[in-house]
Amino acid sequence: MTETPGATPRTPEFRLASGLFESLRQDLITDAFTYRPLPPIRTDGPLTRRLPKRIRPRAAYLPHAVVALAAVIVIPTAAVSDVYVWPPAALVLGLIAATPVLMTLVRPVGAFWAALAATTVLALAGPRDATWPWLPGAFVSYLATVTIVALRTRPRAAGWMWLITLAYGFLVPVVVGGEQSAGVGPMAFVLAVALLVVTVRNTRKEAAQEVSAQQEVTAVERDRRTLLEERTTIARELHDVVAHHMSVVAIQAEAAPYRVKNPPAELEAAFATIRENAVAALTELRRVLGVVRSADDEAPDAPQPTLASLDGLLANVREAGLRVEKTVTGAVRELPQGVELSAYRIIQEALSNTLRHAPGAPAGVEVSYVLGGLGIRIVNETATGDVRPSQGAGHGITGMRERVAMLEGEMTAGETAAGGYEVAVFIPVRGRQDAAAESVREPA
Repeated sequence: MTETPGATPRTPEFRLASGLFESLRQDLITDAFTYRPLPPIRTDGPLTRRLPKRIRPRAAYLPHAVVALAAVIVIPTAAVSDVYVWPPAALVLGLIAATPVLMTLVRPVGAFWAALAATTVLALAGPRDATWPWLPGAFVSYLATVTIVALRTRPRAAGWMWLITLAYGFLVPVVVGGEQSAGVGPMAFVLAVALLVVTVRNTRKEAAQEVSAQQEVTAVERDRRTLLEERTTIARELHDVVAHHMSVVAIQAEAAPYRVKNPPAELEAAFATIRENAVAALTELRRVLGVVRSADDEAPDAPQPTLASLDGLLANVREAGLRVEKTVTGAVRELPQGVELSAYRIIQEALSNTLRHAPGAPAGVEVSYVLGGLGIRIVNETATGDVRPSQGAGHGITGMRERVAMLEGEMTAGETAAGGYEVAVFIPVRGRQDAAAESVREPA
């Protein structure tokens, strides 16, 4: 806030007082009588889930029933205890005492001011005893109203309501009766205890909501990071596959003219262009890989694994203690290297998950060479050992789905009826004749 030239500078005490009154205005004055109906509660909690299905939807309105019950209790309390006049007047005063309690259902902040007004009416109509101005009926009504209002507002509002209650208890007896009353002490103490409990509950609830929201944000960011890491890993692995094919194209384009006697100049120029394009594509591929590869990350020396390396993988996990069996169906044939690499990595990740999350459970790997694609199924039974907390991010399934989506395949993963876990994948693979026919139909 900038100071106006020539104006007297505001002292820190003035700014503090101004801030306090501003908070009072925001909490209890501005839009005090705004319509804010009490929302239903969730019915998926630990207690409501145990209720019968027919009653469970009605349990959402349990807070409304509690408020209505409190209002019903206030009516006879105020009518019998506060006034010794004829019954119709007692009933009217009982309804006045119950009105602020019912107002908390729709206008919580306005109900607080209504409770002060109702307390004043009941005090003027009742006897001047030691508990004045909070006679028994007004005491119950005011305590219930302020407690419910505190539940529906921020913790700072609870402090303001207690201070206003204290000021009301000291000033009203002096203004009306000319002397101080002892009724403010019990009300201040009981109300302070109630508001303290409510404030602690609200603070813990807000903290739990903030933690839950932060966990959701963290989970989303972790999913994104895991997805990016998995895509980077796939790019690194497929680099060798694509680079191999591009190198073969370049070498064959360079050697093709020497396999024909006296090749035409146009043919030599065409092969030279093919080689130049293949070399340029290979250079761009390596340049892109350099973006996703860290400075200390080097290209692997060993060739990327394929399904032919599956027996070695199974031997390794058996040494780690996993009982696993492999089943191969269909006519085994050579598949594109990208498909075989992704299939190998999916099986590797699924078996790693079995080792981590289902210790002692036997597993089975099924590889099906079917018409039009490759089917993979990895299933494990229920764990027989103690499952230790995993130190990983728990997003191996995300990597599998990313590989399958890259190959335009389908994947399902979930628990089995027997309590185990199953990962099923189908990767479409077009035959060479189909691919050639498709390339002929596509425009140049």
